[in-house]
Amino acid sequence: MPDTMHVELVSIERAIWSGDATAVFGRTTEGELGILPGHTPLLGALEPGYPVRIVPQDGDELRVAVHGGFLSVHRDGVSVLAEQAEVADDIDVSRARDALSRNEGDDDDEDRVAAHQRALARLRAAGEQV
Repeated sequence: MPDTMHVELVSIERAIWSGDATAVFGRTTEGELGILPGHTPLLGALEPGYPVRIVPQDGDELRVAVHGGFLSVHRDGVSVLAEQAEVADDIDVSRARDALSRNEGDDDDEDRVAAHQRALARLRAAGEQV
């Protein structure tokens, strides 16, 4: 079994990260996934409000707030296809906290629920407690 797998994380706007990694972690609508090289192929819809974490072969763990999309494990590696994605280092934590507070409650308003989930994903990606 190989020690690494090729991982690509792309959003509609741009490619976020591509390279060899030893693990990928994400939450799909079916639950939390930890993917290692040689994982069984699968396709899962990403759960709103959670980041994707990539452990590169060389370097520090990459944490990305992912808003909508899919995670695909295939023979050649892992693809994360996101509607929107933000690397943890680019996240304004105070702005995300404000958005979280502003959009709490009212589960009937789809826009507020989506904004709340985006704020949760940003804060979790940044390593903040929520």
